[in-house]
Amino acid sequence: MTRARWTSETVPLPAHALAWLSQRVGLGEPFAEVPPAVPDSALSADAFTALEAVCTVSVDAEDRLGRAGGLSYLDLIGRRGHGVPAVPDAVVSPGSHDEVAEVLRVCVEYDVAVVPFGGGTSVVGGVEALRGDKAAVVALDLAGLSRLVSVDPVSRVAVLEAGVTGPEAEKLLGEHGFTLGHVPQSFERATIGGFAATRSAGQASSGYGRFEDMVESVRVATPVGDWVAGAAPASAAGPDLKQLVLGSEGLFGVITEVSVRVRPVPVSPRYEGFVVDGWEAGVALVRDLAQAGALADITRLSDVDETEVALELAGGKADIVKKYLRVRRVSQPCLVILGWETRDRLTTLKVLRRHKVVRLGRAMGESWLHGRFNGPRQRDALLDAGVCVETLETATHWSSVSELRDAVREAVVGELGNPVVMCHVSHAYETGASLYFTVLVPRDAADPVGQWAKAKIAASDALTRFGTITHHHAVGRDHLPWLEKEIGSVGVSVLRAVKAQLDPTGILNPGKLV
Repeated sequence: MTRARWTSETVPLPAHALAWLSQRVGLGEPFAEVPPAVPDSALSADAFTALEAVCTVSVDAEDRLGRAGGLSYLDLIGRRGHGVPAVPDAVVSPGSHDEVAEVLRVCVEYDVAVVPFGGGTSVVGGVEALRGDKAAVVALDLAGLSRLVSVDPVSRVAVLEAGVTGPEAEKLLGEHGFTLGHVPQSFERATIGGFAATRSAGQASSGYGRFEDMVESVRVATPVGDWVAGAAPASAAGPDLKQLVLGSEGLFGVITEVSVRVRPVPVSPRYEGFVVDGWEAGVALVRDLAQAGALADITRLSDVDETEVALELAGGKADIVKKYLRVRRVSQPCLVILGWETRDRLTTLKVLRRHKVVRLGRAMGESWLHGRFNGPRQRDALLDAGVCVETLETATHWSSVSELRDAVREAVVGELGNPVVMCHVSHAYETGASLYFTVLVPRDAADPVGQWAKAKIAASDALTRFGTITHHHAVGRDHLPWLEKEIGSVGVSVLRAVKAQLDPTGILNPGKLV
Protein backbone atom coordinates (compact mmCIF):
# COMPACT_ATOMS: atom_id res chain seq x y z
CA MET A 1 0.00 0.00 0.00
CA THR A 2 1.09 3.58 -0.62
CA ARG A 3 0.51 6.36 1.87
CA ALA A 4 -2.42 8.77 1.88
CA ARG A 5 -0.45 11.93 1.18
CA TRP A 6 -3.11 14.40 2.33
CA THR A 7 -3.31 13.19 5.92
CA SER A 8 -1.46 15.30 8.51
CA GLU A 9 -1.40 16.56 12.06
CA THR A 10 -4.63 18.19 13.20
CA VAL A 11 -4.47 20.87 15.89
CA PRO A 12 -7.65 21.08 18.01
CA LEU A 13 -9.26 24.43 18.73
CA PRO A 14 -8.92 25.47 22.38
CA ALA A 15 -12.09 26.11 24.35
CA HIS A 16 -11.70 29.90 24.33
CA ALA A 17 -11.30 29.86 20.53
CA LEU A 18 -14.50 27.84 20.10
CA ALA A 19 -16.37 30.20 22.42
CA TRP A 20 -15.16 33.24 20.49
CA LEU A 21 -15.99 31.64 17.14
CA SER A 22 -19.48 30.81 18.35
CA GLN A 23 -20.06 34.42 19.36
CA ARG A 24 -18.29 36.17 16.46
CA VAL A 25 -18.93 33.84 13.52
CA GLY A 26 -21.51 31.34 14.63
CA LEU A 27 -21.16 27.59 14.37
CA GLY A 28 -22.95 25.37 11.89
CA GLU A 29 -24.10 21.80 12.27
CA PRO A 30 -21.28 19.28 12.71
CA PHE A 31 -20.74 17.05 9.70
CA ALA A 32 -22.31 13.63 9.72
CA GLU A 33 -19.33 11.99 8.07
CA VAL A 34 -20.19 9.46 5.41
CA PRO A 35 -17.19 7.92 3.66
CA PRO A 36 -17.49 8.65 -0.06
CA ALA A 37 -18.09 5.76 -2.39
CA VAL A 38 -14.95 4.77 -4.28
CA PRO A 39 -15.84 3.44 -7.73
CA ASP A 40 -14.15 0.36 -9.11
CA SER A 41 -10.94 1.01 -10.98
CA ALA A 42 -11.41 1.53 -14.70
CA LEU A 43 -7.75 0.79 -15.44
CA SER A 44 -7.57 -2.08 -17.90
CA ALA A 45 -5.79 -5.29 -16.95
CA ASP A 46 -3.28 -4.79 -19.76
CA ALA A 47 -2.47 -1.26 -18.66
CA PHE A 48 -2.14 -2.38 -15.02
CA THR A 49 0.26 -5.17 -16.01
CA ALA A 50 2.37 -2.83 -18.14
CA LEU A 51 2.58 -0.23 -15.35
CA GLU A 52 3.33 -2.85 -12.70
CA ALA A 53 6.32 -3.93 -14.77
CA VAL A 54 7.72 -0.41 -14.24
CA CYS A 55 7.02 0.34 -10.57
CA THR A 56 4.54 -0.11 -7.72
CA VAL A 57 0.87 0.24 -8.71
CA SER A 58 -2.07 0.24 -6.28
CA VAL A 59 -5.79 0.06 -7.02
CA ASP A 60 -6.64 -0.10 -3.31
CA ALA A 61 -9.65 2.09 -2.54
CA GLU A 62 -7.98 3.87 0.41
CA ASP A 63 -4.85 4.63 -1.59
CA ARG A 64 -6.89 6.01 -4.46
CA LEU A 65 -9.10 8.12 -2.21
CA GLY A 66 -5.93 9.52 -0.62
CA ARG A 67 -5.06 11.09 -4.00
CA ALA A 68 -8.58 12.29 -4.79
CA GLY A 69 -7.92 16.02 -4.96
CA GLY A 70 -6.03 18.44 -2.77
CA LEU A 71 -6.79 20.48 0.33
CA SER A 72 -9.39 23.03 -0.68
CA TYR A 73 -12.54 23.31 1.43
CA LEU A 74 -14.46 21.44 -1.25
CA ASP A 75 -11.78 18.73 -1.35
CA LEU A 76 -11.95 18.30 2.42
CA ILE A 77 -15.73 18.03 2.61
CA GLY A 78 -15.68 15.76 -0.45
CA ARG A 79 -13.62 13.25 1.50
CA ARG A 80 -16.20 13.54 4.28
CA GLY A 81 -18.93 12.42 1.90
CA HIS A 82 -20.26 15.81 0.74
CA GLY A 83 -19.81 16.20 -2.99
CA VAL A 84 -18.38 13.68 -5.43
CA PRO A 85 -14.58 13.56 -5.40
CA ALA A 86 -12.81 12.51 -8.58
CA VAL A 87 -10.97 9.34 -7.55
CA PRO A 88 -8.04 8.08 -9.67
CA ASP A 89 -8.21 4.55 -11.01
CA ALA A 90 -4.78 3.70 -9.64
CA VAL A 91 -1.81 5.16 -7.77
CA VAL A 92 1.49 4.70 -9.58
CA SER A 93 4.67 5.20 -7.52
CA PRO A 94 7.90 5.49 -9.52
CA GLY A 95 11.27 5.78 -7.82
CA SER A 96 13.38 7.53 -10.44
CA HIS A 97 13.32 9.83 -13.44
CA ASP A 98 13.64 6.85 -15.78
CA GLU A 99 10.66 5.14 -14.18
CA VAL A 100 8.59 8.31 -14.55
CA ALA A 101 9.51 8.46 -18.23
CA GLU A 102 8.55 4.81 -18.69
CA VAL A 103 5.21 5.35 -16.91
CA LEU A 104 4.43 8.13 -19.38
CA ARG A 105 5.34 5.87 -22.31
CA VAL A 106 2.97 3.17 -21.03
CA CYS A 107 0.17 5.66 -20.42
CA VAL A 108 0.52 7.04 -23.95
CA GLU A 109 0.33 3.49 -25.30
CA TYR A 110 -2.81 2.66 -23.33
CA ASP A 111 -4.32 6.16 -23.52
CA VAL A 112 -4.41 6.66 -19.74
CA ALA A 113 -4.48 10.14 -18.18
CA VAL A 114 -1.72 11.01 -15.69
CA VAL A 115 -2.04 13.45 -12.77
CA PRO A 116 1.35 14.23 -11.15
CA PHE A 117 0.89 14.18 -7.37
CA GLY A 118 3.36 15.67 -4.88
CA GLY A 119 2.18 16.71 -1.44
CA GLY A 120 -1.44 17.05 -2.54
CA THR A 121 -1.72 20.58 -1.12
CA SER A 122 -3.40 22.24 -4.11
CA VAL A 123 -6.42 24.34 -3.16
CA VAL A 124 -7.49 25.13 -6.74
CA GLY A 125 -8.22 21.68 -8.16
CA GLY A 126 -4.70 21.30 -9.52
CA VAL A 127 -4.42 17.59 -8.65
CA GLU A 128 -8.03 16.62 -9.24
CA ALA A 129 -8.07 13.21 -10.93
CA LEU A 130 -9.86 14.23 -14.12
CA ARG A 131 -9.59 11.76 -16.98
CA GLY A 132 -10.72 14.04 -19.81
CA ASP A 133 -11.39 11.86 -22.85
CA LYS A 134 -9.25 8.99 -21.52
CA ALA A 135 -10.53 5.59 -20.44
CA ALA A 136 -8.78 5.83 -17.07
CA VAL A 137 -6.66 8.18 -14.96
CA VAL A 138 -3.77 7.43 -12.61
CA ALA A 139 -2.22 9.54 -9.87
CA LEU A 140 1.54 9.61 -10.38
CA ASP A 141 2.78 9.81 -6.78
CA LEU A 142 6.29 11.28 -6.72
CA ALA A 143 7.08 10.45 -3.08
CA GLY A 144 9.71 7.96 -4.24
CA LEU A 145 11.78 10.73 -5.83
CA SER A 146 13.08 11.92 -2.48
CA ARG A 147 16.85 12.35 -2.83
CA LEU A 148 19.24 15.27 -2.54
CA VAL A 149 21.12 14.57 -5.77
CA SER A 150 24.03 16.98 -5.30
CA VAL A 151 25.28 20.10 -3.54
CA ASP A 152 27.76 22.55 -5.05
CA PRO A 153 28.90 24.59 -2.00
CA VAL A 154 31.06 26.89 -4.10
CA SER A 155 28.23 27.95 -6.42
CA ARG A 156 25.59 27.45 -3.69
CA VAL A 157 23.49 25.29 -5.97
CA ALA A 158 21.74 22.05 -4.98
CA VAL A 159 19.80 19.50 -7.02
CA LEU A 160 16.74 17.97 -5.36
CA GLU A 161 14.34 15.37 -6.68
CA ALA A 162 10.77 16.47 -7.13
CA GLY A 163 9.21 14.43 -4.33
CA VAL A 164 11.29 15.98 -1.53
CA THR A 165 8.98 17.82 0.89
CA GLY A 166 9.76 21.20 2.39
CA PRO A 167 10.90 19.83 5.78
CA GLU A 168 12.91 17.07 4.08
CA ALA A 169 14.66 19.65 1.89
CA GLU A 170 15.63 21.73 4.91
CA LYS A 171 16.96 18.66 6.74
CA LEU A 172 18.99 17.45 3.75
CA LEU A 173 20.39 20.89 2.97
CA GLY A 174 20.96 21.69 6.62
CA GLU A 175 23.43 18.81 6.85
CA HIS A 176 25.57 20.83 4.41
CA GLY A 177 25.02 24.15 6.20
CA PHE A 178 22.45 25.47 3.71
CA THR A 179 18.77 26.37 3.56
CA LEU A 180 16.37 26.83 0.69
CA GLY A 181 14.42 29.41 2.69
CA HIS A 182 11.17 28.57 0.92
CA VAL A 183 8.42 28.26 3.55
CA PRO A 184 4.87 28.66 2.23
CA GLN A 185 1.98 27.75 4.52
CA SER A 186 1.85 24.39 2.70
CA PHE A 187 5.51 23.79 3.67
CA GLU A 188 4.94 20.71 5.84
CA ARG A 189 3.55 18.61 2.98
CA ALA A 190 4.26 20.40 -0.29
CA THR A 191 7.15 19.21 -2.46
CA ILE A 192 9.98 20.67 -4.51
CA GLY A 193 8.26 19.62 -7.73
CA GLY A 194 5.02 21.16 -6.58
CA PHE A 195 6.74 24.43 -5.67
CA ALA A 196 8.10 24.61 -9.22
CA ALA A 197 4.93 23.47 -10.98
CA THR A 198 2.83 26.16 -9.27
CA ARG A 199 5.28 29.11 -9.02
CA SER A 200 5.03 28.98 -5.26
CA ALA A 201 5.81 31.94 -3.00
CA GLY A 202 7.14 31.43 0.52
CA GLN A 203 6.54 33.56 3.59
CA ALA A 204 10.11 34.92 3.44
CA SER A 205 9.98 35.71 -0.28
CA SER A 206 11.14 39.29 0.28
CA GLY A 207 14.50 37.88 1.34
CA TYR A 208 14.87 34.59 -0.52
CA GLY A 209 12.66 35.32 -3.53
CA ARG A 210 9.70 33.44 -4.95
CA PHE A 211 10.43 29.83 -5.88
CA GLU A 212 10.93 30.63 -9.56
CA ASP A 213 13.66 33.06 -8.48
CA MET A 214 15.50 30.18 -6.79
CA VAL A 215 15.41 27.75 -9.72
CA GLU A 216 18.55 27.32 -11.81
CA SER A 217 17.25 24.45 -13.97
CA VAL A 218 14.57 21.77 -14.13
CA ARG A 219 14.60 18.23 -15.46
CA VAL A 220 11.33 17.12 -16.99
CA ALA A 221 10.02 13.81 -18.30
CA THR A 222 7.61 14.48 -21.18
CA PRO A 223 5.68 12.09 -23.42
CA VAL A 224 8.01 13.04 -26.29
CA GLY A 225 11.31 12.76 -24.41
CA ASP A 226 13.47 14.14 -21.62
CA TRP A 227 13.96 17.89 -21.29
CA VAL A 228 16.36 19.97 -19.21
CA ALA A 229 15.60 23.70 -19.13
CA GLY A 230 18.18 26.10 -17.71
CA ALA A 231 21.96 25.91 -18.02
CA ALA A 232 23.51 28.89 -16.24
CA PRO A 233 22.73 31.61 -13.67
CA ALA A 234 21.58 33.83 -16.54
CA SER A 235 21.35 33.43 -20.30
CA ALA A 236 20.38 35.33 -23.44
CA ALA A 237 19.93 32.16 -25.48
CA GLY A 238 16.43 33.06 -26.60
CA PRO A 239 13.33 33.16 -24.38
CA ASP A 240 13.79 31.45 -21.02
CA LEU A 241 12.18 28.06 -21.65
CA LYS A 242 12.59 27.23 -17.97
CA GLN A 243 9.71 29.64 -17.36
CA LEU A 244 7.45 27.45 -19.49
CA VAL A 245 7.95 24.65 -16.99
CA LEU A 246 7.61 26.78 -13.86
CA GLY A 247 3.89 27.18 -13.32
CA SER A 248 2.96 24.55 -15.92
CA GLU A 249 1.11 22.42 -13.31
CA GLY A 250 2.17 19.10 -14.81
CA LEU A 251 0.54 19.75 -18.19
CA PHE A 252 3.72 19.82 -20.26
CA GLY A 253 5.68 17.12 -18.45
CA VAL A 254 6.53 15.72 -15.05
CA ILE A 255 9.21 17.65 -13.16
CA THR A 256 11.61 15.08 -11.68
CA GLU A 257 14.60 17.20 -10.55
CA VAL A 258 15.05 20.86 -9.66
CA SER A 259 18.37 22.67 -9.37
CA VAL A 260 17.98 25.46 -6.83
CA ARG A 261 19.97 28.32 -5.39
CA VAL A 262 20.61 27.80 -1.67
CA ARG A 263 21.78 30.09 1.13
CA PRO A 264 23.73 29.52 4.35
CA VAL A 265 21.50 28.69 7.32
CA PRO A 266 20.77 32.02 9.07
CA VAL A 267 22.77 32.48 12.25
CA SER A 268 20.50 34.78 14.26
CA PRO A 269 17.02 35.07 12.76
CA ARG A 270 14.76 37.56 14.52
CA TYR A 271 10.98 38.03 14.36
CA GLU A 272 9.05 40.94 15.86
CA GLY A 273 5.49 42.18 16.06
CA PHE A 274 4.30 45.76 15.52
CA VAL A 275 0.90 47.44 15.26
CA VAL A 276 -0.23 50.37 13.12
CA ASP A 277 -3.52 52.22 13.47
CA GLY A 278 -5.65 51.35 10.46
CA TRP A 279 -5.32 49.45 7.19
CA GLU A 280 -4.33 52.46 5.09
CA ALA A 281 -1.52 53.30 7.50
CA GLY A 282 -0.30 49.74 7.27
CA VAL A 283 -0.38 49.70 3.47
CA ALA A 284 1.57 52.97 3.40
CA LEU A 285 4.17 51.47 5.74
CA VAL A 286 4.69 48.29 3.71
CA ARG A 287 4.79 50.26 0.45
CA ASP A 288 7.43 52.55 1.91
CA LEU A 289 9.51 49.56 3.02
CA ALA A 290 9.25 47.95 -0.42
CA GLN A 291 10.07 51.06 -2.40
CA ALA A 292 12.96 51.98 -0.08
CA GLY A 293 14.48 48.52 -0.45
CA ALA A 294 14.02 47.97 3.28
CA LEU A 295 11.61 45.02 3.49
CA ALA A 296 12.31 42.40 6.12
CA ASP A 297 12.58 38.83 4.81
CA ILE A 298 9.11 38.24 6.24
CA THR A 299 6.84 41.27 5.88
CA ARG A 300 3.20 40.66 6.70
CA LEU A 301 0.40 43.16 7.37
CA SER A 302 -2.94 41.97 8.79
CA ASP A 303 -6.11 44.03 8.54
CA VAL A 304 -8.33 44.83 11.52
CA ASP A 305 -10.41 41.64 11.22
CA GLU A 306 -7.43 39.32 10.94
CA THR A 307 -5.70 41.11 13.80
CA GLU A 308 -8.82 40.68 15.96
CA VAL A 309 -8.87 36.96 15.23
CA ALA A 310 -5.14 36.59 15.91
CA LEU A 311 -5.44 38.34 19.27
CA GLU A 312 -8.57 36.48 20.33
CA LEU A 313 -7.10 33.08 19.49
CA ALA A 314 -3.97 33.98 21.48
CA GLY A 315 -5.93 33.45 24.69
CA GLY A 316 -5.08 35.27 27.93
CA LYS A 317 -2.35 37.38 26.33
CA ALA A 318 -4.93 39.09 24.11
CA ASP A 319 -6.40 41.18 26.95
CA ILE A 320 -2.97 42.48 27.91
CA VAL A 321 -2.16 43.46 24.32
CA LYS A 322 -5.54 45.09 23.73
CA LYS A 323 -5.25 47.10 26.95
CA TYR A 324 -1.77 48.25 25.93
CA LEU A 325 -3.05 49.32 22.51
CA ARG A 326 -5.88 51.31 24.10
CA VAL A 327 -3.32 53.11 26.25
CA ARG A 328 -1.41 53.89 23.06
CA ARG A 329 -4.69 55.19 21.55
CA VAL A 330 -4.75 52.67 18.70
CA SER A 331 -8.39 52.41 17.60
CA GLN A 332 -8.02 50.11 14.57
CA PRO A 333 -5.08 47.81 15.31
CA CYS A 334 -3.44 46.15 12.31
CA LEU A 335 -0.69 43.68 13.15
CA VAL A 336 2.62 43.80 11.28
CA ILE A 337 4.98 40.83 11.51
CA LEU A 338 8.58 41.41 10.45
CA GLY A 339 11.24 38.71 10.34
CA TRP A 340 14.90 39.03 9.45
CA GLU A 341 16.93 36.04 8.25
CA THR A 342 19.12 37.40 5.44
CA ARG A 343 18.30 41.13 5.42
CA ASP A 344 19.53 44.01 7.58
CA ARG A 345 17.15 44.76 10.44
CA LEU A 346 18.51 48.26 10.99
CA THR A 347 17.62 49.26 7.42
CA THR A 348 14.01 48.26 8.09
CA LEU A 349 13.87 50.04 11.44
CA LYS A 350 15.12 53.24 9.85
CA VAL A 351 12.04 53.32 7.60
CA LEU A 352 9.73 52.32 10.47
CA ARG A 353 10.73 55.50 12.29
CA ARG A 354 9.00 57.49 9.55
CA HIS A 355 5.66 55.90 10.55
CA LYS A 356 3.52 55.78 13.67
CA VAL A 357 4.21 52.22 14.79
CA VAL A 358 3.60 50.54 18.15
CA ARG A 359 6.18 47.87 18.89
CA LEU A 360 4.93 44.65 20.48
CA GLY A 361 8.35 43.02 20.51
CA ARG A 362 9.85 39.63 19.88
CA ALA A 363 7.24 37.67 21.85
CA MET A 364 4.57 38.52 19.27
CA GLY A 365 6.91 37.71 16.40
CA GLU A 366 7.88 34.37 17.92
CA SER A 367 4.23 33.59 18.61
CA TRP A 368 3.43 34.10 14.93
CA LEU A 369 6.42 31.96 13.91
CA HIS A 370 5.43 29.05 16.12
CA GLY A 371 1.82 29.18 14.94
CA ARG A 372 2.49 29.86 11.26
CA PHE A 373 1.15 26.44 10.18
CA ASN A 374 -1.89 26.39 12.47
CA GLY A 375 -4.18 27.50 9.64
CA PRO A 376 -3.95 24.25 7.66
CA ARG A 377 -3.64 22.17 10.83
CA GLN A 378 -6.88 23.55 12.30
CA ARG A 379 -9.09 23.21 9.24
CA ASP A 380 -10.42 19.79 10.25
CA ALA A 381 -11.23 21.15 13.71
CA LEU A 382 -13.14 24.04 12.12
CA LEU A 383 -15.04 21.61 9.91
CA ASP A 384 -15.91 19.59 13.00
CA ALA A 385 -17.29 22.81 14.54
CA GLY A 386 -19.54 23.42 11.54
CA VAL A 387 -17.46 26.25 10.06
CA CYS A 388 -16.75 26.77 6.37
CA VAL A 389 -13.15 28.03 6.12
CA GLU A 390 -11.46 28.88 2.83
CA THR A 391 -8.86 31.19 1.36
CA LEU A 392 -8.40 33.42 -1.68
CA GLU A 393 -5.31 35.24 -2.90
CA THR A 394 -4.30 37.73 -5.58
CA ALA A 395 -1.85 40.55 -6.29
CA THR A 396 -2.22 44.08 -7.61
CA HIS A 397 -0.44 47.43 -7.83
CA TRP A 398 -0.21 49.65 -4.77
CA SER A 399 -2.71 52.13 -6.19
CA SER A 400 -5.39 49.41 -6.26
CA VAL A 401 -4.67 47.48 -3.05
CA SER A 402 -7.47 48.91 -0.91
CA GLU A 403 -9.99 49.07 -3.75
CA LEU A 404 -9.36 45.40 -4.50
CA ARG A 405 -9.67 44.43 -0.84
CA ASP A 406 -12.99 46.24 -0.52
CA ALA A 407 -14.34 44.70 -3.74
CA VAL A 408 -13.53 41.14 -2.67
CA ARG A 409 -14.98 41.67 0.81
CA GLU A 410 -18.18 43.08 -0.69
CA ALA A 411 -18.50 40.14 -3.10
CA VAL A 412 -17.99 37.52 -0.38
CA VAL A 413 -20.37 39.21 2.06
CA GLY A 414 -22.96 39.51 -0.72
CA GLU A 415 -22.99 35.73 -1.16
CA LEU A 416 -22.43 34.51 2.40
CA GLY A 417 -24.40 37.00 4.50
CA ASN A 418 -22.31 37.81 7.56
CA PRO A 419 -18.95 36.02 7.29
CA VAL A 420 -15.67 37.06 8.84
CA VAL A 421 -13.45 38.11 5.93
CA MET A 422 -9.82 38.53 6.97
CA CYS A 423 -7.09 39.93 4.76
CA HIS A 424 -3.34 40.36 4.94
CA VAL A 425 -0.55 41.56 2.70
CA SER A 426 1.50 38.41 2.33
CA HIS A 427 4.19 39.47 -0.16
CA ALA A 428 5.34 42.96 -1.11
CA TYR A 429 7.08 44.32 -4.19
CA GLU A 430 8.25 47.71 -5.35
CA THR A 431 5.14 48.17 -7.50
CA GLY A 432 2.49 46.28 -5.55
CA ALA A 433 1.56 43.48 -3.18
CA SER A 434 -0.22 40.19 -2.77
CA LEU A 435 -3.43 40.07 -0.73
CA TYR A 436 -4.47 36.87 1.02
CA PHE A 437 -8.05 36.46 2.26
CA THR A 438 -9.42 33.97 4.78
CA VAL A 439 -13.17 33.49 5.07
CA LEU A 440 -15.05 31.99 8.03
CA VAL A 441 -18.81 31.40 7.96
CA PRO A 442 -21.24 28.88 9.46
CA ARG A 443 -21.60 26.02 7.02
CA ASP A 444 -24.83 25.68 5.07
CA ALA A 445 -25.73 22.10 6.00
CA ALA A 446 -28.23 21.84 3.14
CA ASP A 447 -25.76 22.81 0.41
CA PRO A 448 -22.17 23.16 1.67
CA VAL A 449 -20.72 22.77 -1.83
CA GLY A 450 -22.92 25.41 -3.43
CA GLN A 451 -22.42 27.79 -0.52
CA TRP A 452 -18.71 28.19 -1.14
CA ALA A 453 -18.83 27.72 -4.93
CA LYS A 454 -21.04 30.80 -5.33
CA ALA A 455 -18.82 32.89 -3.06
CA LYS A 456 -15.68 31.79 -4.92
CA ILE A 457 -17.13 32.84 -8.27
CA ALA A 458 -18.22 36.24 -6.96
CA ALA A 459 -14.84 36.84 -5.32
CA SER A 460 -12.92 35.79 -8.43
CA ASP A 461 -14.97 38.14 -10.59
CA ALA A 462 -14.19 40.94 -8.14
CA LEU A 463 -10.49 40.38 -7.72
CA THR A 464 -9.82 40.04 -11.46
CA ARG A 465 -11.19 43.56 -11.97
CA PHE A 466 -8.09 44.86 -10.18
CA GLY A 467 -5.47 42.12 -10.05
CA THR A 468 -4.39 38.63 -11.01
CA ILE A 469 -6.54 35.54 -10.59
CA THR A 470 -3.70 33.98 -8.60
CA HIS A 471 -0.43 35.12 -7.04
CA HIS A 472 0.81 31.74 -5.81
CA HIS A 473 -2.00 29.14 -5.67
CA ALA A 474 -1.80 28.53 -9.44
CA VAL A 475 -4.64 28.09 -11.94
CA GLY A 476 -5.66 24.45 -11.63
CA ARG A 477 -9.27 23.78 -12.48
CA ASP A 478 -10.89 26.39 -10.24
CA HIS A 479 -9.26 29.49 -11.79
CA LEU A 480 -9.44 28.33 -15.40
CA PRO A 481 -12.58 30.37 -16.26
CA TRP A 482 -10.69 33.62 -15.52
CA LEU A 483 -7.36 32.80 -17.19
CA GLU A 484 -8.09 34.05 -20.69
CA LYS A 485 -9.20 37.42 -19.35
CA GLU A 486 -5.74 37.78 -17.80
CA ILE A 487 -3.42 36.39 -20.49
CA GLY A 488 -5.58 36.96 -23.58
CA SER A 489 -6.64 34.61 -26.36
CA VAL A 490 -3.17 34.73 -27.93
CA GLY A 491 -1.62 33.71 -24.62
CA VAL A 492 -4.03 30.79 -24.33
CA SER A 493 -3.11 29.73 -27.87
CA VAL A 494 0.58 29.77 -26.96
CA LEU A 495 -0.03 27.48 -23.98
CA ARG A 496 -2.11 25.13 -26.09
CA ALA A 497 0.60 24.99 -28.75
CA VAL A 498 3.23 24.07 -26.15
CA LYS A 499 0.88 21.44 -24.73
CA ALA A 500 0.31 19.94 -28.18
CA GLN A 501 4.06 19.78 -28.85
CA LEU A 502 5.07 18.15 -25.56
CA ASP A 503 1.95 16.06 -24.86
CA PRO A 504 0.41 15.34 -28.27
CA THR A 505 -2.09 12.75 -27.00
CA GLY A 506 -3.17 14.89 -24.03
CA ILE A 507 -2.52 12.44 -21.20
CA LEU A 508 -1.05 14.95 -18.74
CA ASN A 509 -3.35 16.47 -16.09
CA PRO A 510 -6.49 17.00 -18.23
CA GLY A 511 -8.80 19.91 -17.44
CA LYS A 512 -6.20 22.19 -15.85
CA LEU A 513 -4.56 25.45 -17.01
CA VAL A 514 -5.59 25.21 -20.69
